[in-house]
Amino acid sequence: MTHAYAAEVVTWQYPPPYDCYDMTAADPAVLADPANGFYALLDDGDLIGFRSFGSDGQVPGGTYDESALDTGGGLRPDLVGRGLGFTAIGTGLAFGREQFRPDAFRVTIAAFNRRALHVLERLGFIRCGRFLADTDGSPYEILIRAEVSRPR
Repeated sequence: MTHAYAAEVVTWQYPPPYDCYDMTAADPAVLADPANGFYALLDDGDLIGFRSFGSDGQVPGGTYDESALDTGGGLRPDLVGRGLGFTAIGTGLAFGREQFRPDAFRVTIAAFNRRALHVLERLGFIRCGRFLADTDGSPYEILIRAEVSRPR
């Protein structure tokens, strides 16, 4: 994630109820810092989304442990709902698998987001928990996908 890409991501605004995914309050320097696990998702050099790996994928109120690598992300708002989620998330998972070699991936999704939940289940994720966010009481789902064990 370059600073320029991060500066673009923090301008993205989604229509309600997806506005819970807005990152307008985020500092682009935080997203661009390699230690924070954000990666730009590009298509022919154009920024179409991002993926994150690590604690950024966790929502306050959920129960998390070290058994899985948290991952999150987003598509550019004008691309949402166009059927790109499966490829975008799948590409991010392939990258994460190669870079981090986790035993499992974990995602936390707003419970209303049926499109994302459907895509994640098609990608092999299984719902394993539900909770209310500490921030606003909204319901969230936690899903896990075990990865094939590889020598480390």
